[in-house]
Amino acid sequence: MRYDGPNDAATTIILAHGAGAGMDSAPMQAFAEGLAAEGFRVARFEFPYMRRRRDTGKRGGPDRPPVLMDAWRAAIAEAGGARVVIGGKSMGGRIASMIADEAGVAGLVCLGYPFHPPGRPDNLRIAHLAELRTPALILQGTRDPFGTPDEVVGYALSHAIRVVWLQDGDHSFKPRKSSGRTSAQNIAEVIAAIAAFVRGLD
Repeated sequence: MRYDGPNDAATTIILAHGAGAGMDSAPMQAFAEGLAAEGFRVARFEFPYMRRRRDTGKRGGPDRPPVLMDAWRAAIAEAGGARVVIGGKSMGGRIASMIADEAGVAGLVCLGYPFHPPGRPDNLRIAHLAELRTPALILQGTRDPFGTPDEVVGYALSHAIRVVWLQDGDHSFKPRKSSGRTSAQNIAEVIAAIAAFVRGLD
């Protein structure tokens, strides 16, 4: 587990990585440091398959969902904290959303939710989101191939979920140069939105 921010913060935000990159990727580092600067204690962890990659140098696919869910439960128990918000990048946020209600966390934050695989809009990963009770914030780029505004608006999502769109962002919130936006701007908006969401849980 890696920590940023004050140990005595009122809220601990636990973030998990996406399927392809670990907890120290540039986006994960930016999110953790940005939220720590907002006064939150931020914890990052890696799923077992990612730890195996580091140990062996061999790439392997993600663990099965039950293993990923157990890793989330263990991370919540290890991080502790009076008030906990969980989430993460893509797959990490998706698995967090699957255990949020059970874990009784204060909130959920998903950084680029994989509503469906790219090019396969009929293969949806949203059934559990219709009944989600945990207050949730999904941050999504308007060009995200895992779920665009036109697609997501038609999904049956729980009223506990709020979706914030990042202008011209892809799955990592990176905009095209022609948009006049920068990755730094979108990441700053993500951090500000998460900070406001967490403070609004009071």
